[in-house]
Amino acid sequence: MQVTNQFKASCHCGAIELKLTLPEGLVDPRRCDCSMCRRRGAIVASVPLSALEVVKGQEVLSLYQFNTHSAKHFSCSKCGIYTHHQRRSNPHLYAFNLACLEGDDPFQLHKLLQEGVALYDGVNHPADQMSNTMKVDLDE
Repeated sequence: MQVTNQFKASCHCGAIELKLTLPEGLVDPRRCDCSMCRRRGAIVASVPLSALEVVKGQEVLSLYQFNTHSAKHFSCSKCGIYTHHQRRSNPHLYAFNLACLEGDDPFQLHKLLQEGVALYDGVNHPADQMSNTMKVDLDE
């Protein structure tokens, strides 16, 4: 039996399909409480940019950026499902929506929820703290 580290993820309508390479399984599963993540409620995990490939639906991906315009949030323009984003805190990584993984609960999301998923403080983002520190220094 061949063990694979390749997984498929998709939006609700199937217009977008992602191929994910996860040799270490789920890395850093978490939720964030920034204004965007708090509203969408997704649990995400991270992969290097090279480990996520849009294999179908590039033309229907919708890009949304806000605040510093550093992070790139992608969703399906047809069904509205958030699939992934290029991270603000580490632009060399994508975070992907675990609920988009196909299969019969491939990573046992219910178990993750029972055990607790890390909550990242996106309201007090480290990059904002740097900006605030720099602003204070500039004002003095």
